[in-house]
Amino acid sequence: MTADPKTLVQRLWDFCDVLRDDGLSYGDYVEQITYLLFLKMADEQERLLDERPIVPPEVDWSSLMSRSGPDLEYQYNYALGVLARERGILGVIFRNARNRIQSPAKLEQLIKDFVDKHEWLSLEADLKGDAYEGLIEKTAQEGARGAGQYFTPRALISAIVDVMRPGPMDRICDPACGTGGFFLGAYQSILDRHRSLDPDQRAHLRSGAFTGWEIADLPARLCAMNLLLHGIESPDSDSPIHVDDALRDDPGMRFDMVLTNPPFGRSSSDTYEREDFWATTRNKQLNFVQHVVSLLKVGGNAAVVVPDNVLFEAGAGETIRRRLLHDCDVHTLLRLPTGIFYAQGVKANVLFFERRPGAAQAGTRELWVYDLRTNQRFTLKQNPLTRADLDDFVKCYNPDNRHRRTETDRFKRFTYEQLMARDNVSLDLTWLRDESLQDTEDLPPPHVIAAEMLEELQSALAELSALAKMLEPAGTPPPGSASDNAA
Repeated sequence: MTADPKTLVQRLWDFCDVLRDDGLSYGDYVEQITYLLFLKMADEQERLLDERPIVPPEVDWSSLMSRSGPDLEYQYNYALGVLARERGILGVIFRNARNRIQSPAKLEQLIKDFVDKHEWLSLEADLKGDAYEGLIEKTAQEGARGAGQYFTPRALISAIVDVMRPGPMDRICDPACGTGGFFLGAYQSILDRHRSLDPDQRAHLRSGAFTGWEIADLPARLCAMNLLLHGIESPDSDSPIHVDDALRDDPGMRFDMVLTNPPFGRSSSDTYEREDFWATTRNKQLNFVQHVVSLLKVGGNAAVVVPDNVLFEAGAGETIRRRLLHDCDVHTLLRLPTGIFYAQGVKANVLFFERRPGAAQAGTRELWVYDLRTNQRFTLKQNPLTRADLDDFVKCYNPDNRHRRTETDRFKRFTYEQLMARDNVSLDLTWLRDESLQDTEDLPPPHVIAAEMLEELQSALAELSALAKMLEPAGTPPPGSASDNAA
């Protein structure tokens, strides 16, 4: 097999084109590939490495290879049902698994003419991992039908881990892990910066370094498989990925580092009554900020992608920002440009902070803000964000010694006193003149403007709806209900 991951991705993707006529979506296809690759690799691990079987024999790879046509389809459906009840990584990958390939002939072609033709374990972790990651990225590019909502731009992840510098014995968490981009970025960063790992460090990095939560089945299974294919954990491991609502409660674990891009969207139908939270709110992003703080050890560091409303929202938002600035050293804010996420019109930032021990004095002394948004134009296809576009930010951040920084046109320092004096303790800090406001020819495309307006309207409606529910007297029927109509 070719050692070129791009060619491997294309060959994997060619089978999707074969199945598109049956109505299979891109995400569905990647799911089916995930199930089959896992079963094939488990079979290879048993046969080639003489390790104990981890898949029950009645549903293993050979049980598929020995059947054809409708009999193969029946066996595949049966296998998915059995494996969905397993524990560990097996259970995460096959959680609520279903066969979505409607043609038995095409299912057999995928199993026997492609997946079984290759020894996947013999491929280097970099090759098969990069190929699978490329497949996920290709799926994400298909917009709403793909995995874009779970996908953080890899150029951004690379810059974040370059300044965070995770260590080989760190415990790293992502409470909204999606397809695992931050884990892979941290893993590669550690390998690049630590060429000679000792046995304990290697063992920790392979199993125990990463812990994640993901509320949706699809990204959770993609994340688990992504880790396996990159040589992190093994098919018989207890899963480092928990399929659950991370915000529901404090897991009791504390981490050296949290790297996360929680899902976009401001309001939630749930209100989380947690004693360790500073404020009760339906704003999911504000809740994630509070949750991240609770996950950190004292001295632990976090990088969290947040939308603009987290920086300026009043009420609970102000309370949370005040406590965050007091209890943590909130030292850096990266203002991100629009056009880099698959959700159009998103205005986001990255907050960098360190959890400090409890003290009367505020943990934050100064906040350095890097503005990568003003007068910057990026699009997903014509002008995508690259790692080079973030080089200046990494240089200004000065990861060798972030206490020695220099102001530039795009990098400014604000003292704690200046922040506390702002209305609502707003961290929505700007100073560059936006040339697009002076030059109408430089305005974003109309569909981007419309998407931004729609996002603001939807957020406002969600907030009004949540407020209306909170103000309703107990027992009041909703408008349009039977009792309301009878009256």
